[in-house]
Amino acid sequence: MAKLESIRPALVQESVADTFPKLLQAHARERSARPAMREKDLGIWQTWDWDEVATEVRALALGLSAKGFKRGDRLAVIGDNRPRLYMAIMAAQCMGGIPVPLYQDAAAEEMVFVLGDAEVSMAVVEDQEQVDKLLEIRDRLPALQAMVYDDPRGMRHYQHDGVYDMAEILGAGRIHHDEHPLFFQSMVDMGRGSDPAIMLYTSGTTGHPKGVLHTYDSMIITARNAANLEGLTEHEEVLAYLPMAWVGDNLFSYAQSLVTGFCVSCPESSDTVMTDMREIGPTYYFAPPRVYENLLTQVMIRMEDAGRFKYWLFHYFMNHARRVGTDILEGKPVGFWDRLGYKLGEYLVYGPVKNVLGFTRLKLAYTAGEAIGPELFDFYRAIGVNIKQLYGQTEAYVMVCVHPNDKVKPDTVGVPVPGVEVKIADNGEVLFRGPGTFHSYWQRPDATNETRNAEGWVLSGDAGYFDEDGQLKIIDRAKDVGRLTNGSLFAPKYLENKLKFFQHIKEVVAFGDGQDYTTAFINIDLTAVGNWAEKRGLPYTGYTDLAGQAPVYELIRECIEKMNADLARDPKLHGSQIRRFLILHKELDADDGELTRTRKVRRKFIAERYAPLIDALYDGSQVCSIDTVVKFEDGRSGQLRATLQIRDAKTYPAIVTEAA
Repeated sequence: MAKLESIRPALVQESVADTFPKLLQAHARERSARPAMREKDLGIWQTWDWDEVATEVRALALGLSAKGFKRGDRLAVIGDNRPRLYMAIMAAQCMGGIPVPLYQDAAAEEMVFVLGDAEVSMAVVEDQEQVDKLLEIRDRLPALQAMVYDDPRGMRHYQHDGVYDMAEILGAGRIHHDEHPLFFQSMVDMGRGSDPAIMLYTSGTTGHPKGVLHTYDSMIITARNAANLEGLTEHEEVLAYLPMAWVGDNLFSYAQSLVTGFCVSCPESSDTVMTDMREIGPTYYFAPPRVYENLLTQVMIRMEDAGRFKYWLFHYFMNHARRVGTDILEGKPVGFWDRLGYKLGEYLVYGPVKNVLGFTRLKLAYTAGEAIGPELFDFYRAIGVNIKQLYGQTEAYVMVCVHPNDKVKPDTVGVPVPGVEVKIADNGEVLFRGPGTFHSYWQRPDATNETRNAEGWVLSGDAGYFDEDGQLKIIDRAKDVGRLTNGSLFAPKYLENKLKFFQHIKEVVAFGDGQDYTTAFINIDLTAVGNWAEKRGLPYTGYTDLAGQAPVYELIRECIEKMNADLARDPKLHGSQIRRFLILHKELDADDGELTRTRKVRRKFIAERYAPLIDALYDGSQVCSIDTVVKFEDGRSGQLRATLQIRDAKTYPAIVTEAA
């Protein structure tokens, strides 16, 4: 293992718990009987208190040690959000190892690079599915010595060397502790805040992902600063349902829990998240914009199907909420009668809606990753949900900027969080530095030096600027910002996000750099457009059929033209209005290599794969045929052939305001 040196001195005193294992032990002493983790299994919530978690982590850590895991080794953790997988992360850290979470839905071939690059020696996985993936690629992973599974279903007849049931590992750990009672504590005491704590891989949108190493200092101090900023305490409830390999889950469901002592609950499955949310009633919640959009779409669809009186009641009180709800949430003065009307609306409409969404006890909701539409902010904040945008990166351990409570602006990502500095480089790139700055890229000193300069500033790769209120506005990835042939600025991600604000549009890929005008590929949202089609008696057999129908093209054209009209008022981007578009015959899919596992568009791959469609958008064609290789859920591949329509959209002359 390469030697890892701290890039800054430890920021905590030795008397303070400066590693997660030490924090775990402190919680086991100070709040031993308080719930630390929950999991819903077979419809029943199982609870572990802090003392039980600490005891189980010790047994798991010593069991792994008995099988050969040692200080500095890397431990892969793969599966859905499960208490014992979070405990595996803690166990690796107790032994001085480095946990490496992987995306649970990644195919075996996708895992080969990360497991090989990190030189993983052991893996703790959820179930038979993940074991099968590792067995499939094991011959290409010489460092992988053992794998441990949590769920024994389907594993009875597996006789492979180095494959262990977690119950066996826990038993070995308890025996190890009985025989060597001082060993575990000695390993925990060896840990220091400057030690590497975890390795989180980037999404790899432009090439192989990179392993981002964070120290305990960067993680704990960032988690503590964020918790203090938002007033988080040991009484919070969090539902952990986002991938464990994603840095956001590691902060919100792991680091902040160990810093503050609050309880983390794991849903029974991805299909039961909404039901489980209603039962748990989280007080602190994170979701990407798409989740909030889907929730709002479900609410609006139900309202469309409601009776006439309920429909009127909902819209009457929502109009009232949009007028005064945000001011009430932000503590601004509101008249007596308006407050009274809002309380009545809370009883009749807002409360029931929040209950359906599982937001009844919610006091803080974050979103990040992509821009979120102003109508989403208006809706949720109007009904009393304190939703805020934050901006961050894996290299920052998430927290760079966040909206202040009293001034949430939908088109910005807020102001720098405490302890973080942000500046804009001469070329428009956003730079940041702070306590959450990453240690290094695993075995990539060249990439580390390219990303972080000698003064500690990290080059985010994002282009942005500060508005008149000092809030940061991100327009795109700096490398993706281009120009049309007439010199107009072209920021594809900005355009894509604005279009995704419309509930009928799920994904967008915009083109225009070096071209005479802007064009776009569109993915419709099958649920929203399907409901729209059913209400109009429009029959369809599936996504491809629905996406190709003329009324759907008209629906999407209206969305694009609304965005174009809004874009005409933008002094910097009015020239990049979308002139031509097509609706793709299939949804962009991570399994087909078109998206990353965090649903980021692989722009270069898509441009190469669908080059004939891009050519057709610019040569005046009205139709274009395409053959696409797709992967099915069972791993087989097949051909999908389609003839796509291409449509024009109206563009508008720039509207120059006096301020501009």
